[in-house]
Amino acid sequence: MTEHRVKKKILAIAALVAGSVLASSAAQAQQAGVTRTDLQRHDLSAPGREAVQVRVDLAPGVAFGKHTHPGEEIIYVLEGSLEYQIEDKPPITLKAGDVLFIPAGTVHAARNVGSVTGSELATYIVEKGKPLLALVK
Repeated sequence: MTEHRVKKKILAIAALVAGSVLASSAAQAQQAGVTRTDLQRHDLSAPGREAVQVRVDLAPGVAFGKHTHPGEEIIYVLEGSLEYQIEDKPPITLKAGDVLFIPAGTVHAARNVGSVTGSELATYIVEKGKPLLALVK
């Protein structure tokens, strides 16, 4: 087998592995009443880091349970009213136009406390190759 073919096979295998990791983290994040739409993903100039932007929509009354991310999360609320529980702190409610910063590895949850769909733009600065989200029991 030529060197070119070997490189192509290695790249194909790497793409399959990366795709399965991304699919499994996306599958973990899906639940009834929650829609996650991946918008963009780019490598950063900081080695081993990437930026990921996701739109998250929560139906009225729906909650997304405790979870963490392998890096920072920067939230901008697009519409509705969303309540965030960050570790053991009192919950905070944000409305359209409000922002929130969640440090890497911080346990947090979100809940739509409004009567319309609540939406956020989540920007993650995370370690490349790790699942974007880890559920916490």
